[in-house]
Amino acid sequence: MDRIYAPWRIEWVERDSDPIDGCPFCVLPEREDAREARVVARSERNYVLLNNAPYNPGHAMVIPDEHREDPTDLDDATLLDHAKLKAATLAALRRDVDPDGVNTGQNLGASAAGGSIDHLHTHVVPRWNGDTNFMPVTGDTKVIVEAIDRTYEHLHAGFAAGDDVVDEVGDADAGEAVELSFDLGAGDR
Repeated sequence: MDRIYAPWRIEWVERDSDPIDGCPFCVLPEREDAREARVVARSERNYVLLNNAPYNPGHAMVIPDEHREDPTDLDDATLLDHAKLKAATLAALRRDVDPDGVNTGQNLGASAAGGSIDHLHTHVVPRWNGDTNFMPVTGDTKVIVEAIDRTYEHLHAGFAAGDDVVDEVGDADAGEAVELSFDLGAGDR
C-alpha cells in the first residue's frame, strides 16, 4: 500500500459531518465564509471555486450560480459572464501562481464523461513542465505540493490585482471572495 504524508488533510478527516444537502455547487457559494467554502471570486452570474481534490495547486472551477447541466442551457448573459470569469481566472493564475500552461474543460454527461456533479462547471488546471512524473505513472499516486489554503491566498491575490475588480476588494482573511464585474456589452440586456 502506498502512503503519502499529508497533514493538512486532517481538517477534512476530523470535520463534523458536512451539512451539504443537495448540490454542493448550489450550497457552497451561499455560505457566509467564502474562504472556508473555497469561493475565491464572484461575478454577477458565476463564481470561482477551488477544487477540493485538486489535480494541481491552483485547480479551480468556474461555476454558474444557476444550476444547469449544459452550456446550451445558459442564457447569453450568463454564458458571456462565464467566459469572462474564466478569462479572469486564467489571468489571476498567471499573475500569482505562474504556471507554464493551463488546461481548461468541462465534463458533460455525468459519469460517462468523468463528471460526478450535474451542475455545469469549467475546470481550470494550472500545469508546469514536468508536473507529471513517475508517481502517477508507476505508483498510481498524485502528489500535490501546496496546501489548498495557501493556494486560496495566491489565487485571491491574483484576482484582487485584476482589472475587473469591484471597488471593494474582498478580504481573504475575513472570508470574502473578490468581487468582479464585466462589461458584457450586447449580452447584458
